[in-house]
Formats: sequence, structure tokens, C-alpha cells
Amino acid sequence: MPNIKSAKKRVKVIATKTAQNKAAKSALKTTIKKANAAIDTNAANKEEAVKVAIKKIDQAAAKGLLHKNKAARSKSTLVKKLNAAN
Repeated sequence: MPNIKSAKKRVKVIATKTAQNKAAKSALKTTIKKANAAIDTNAANKEEAVKVAIKKIDQAAAKGLLHKNKAARSKSTLVKKLNAAN
């Protein structure tokens, strides 16, 4: 446990940021799963679901939650799957 005041504050700040990052990553995974499910079930809104997922992936990469190459790979995979379904 830290004794210095600034170190105590850092512990609190890091805990807050960790919670925010975890929530954002969880929401991102949920969005990607919804897009995949829409493609698999051949839903009418599959293009829209993929569009939303790609936007979320880009936002996560911009915030530093995802590496830019992983973001590109995820988007590519989604679009390939969508094109194969069409």
C-alpha cells in the first residue's frame, strides 16, 4: 500500500481508468458479437450492424484500447464475413 499522497492518488486514478477501459472493451466485444450474429442469421440489418461495429473498433483504436493492426484485422474479418454472406 502506498504511503505517499501522490502514489495513493495514482492508485485511485488507475482503478477508475481500468474500470472505464474494461467497460469499453466489453461493449466493443458485445457489438462485434452482435454483428457476427447478424451475419450468421442473415438478418436484414447485418450491414448496419457491421457499420456500427467498425465505428466502435475505430473508436477503440483511437483511444488506445486496441492496437491499430488488431483493429484493422478485426474490421477486415467482419467485412470479409459480410461479403461472403452476400
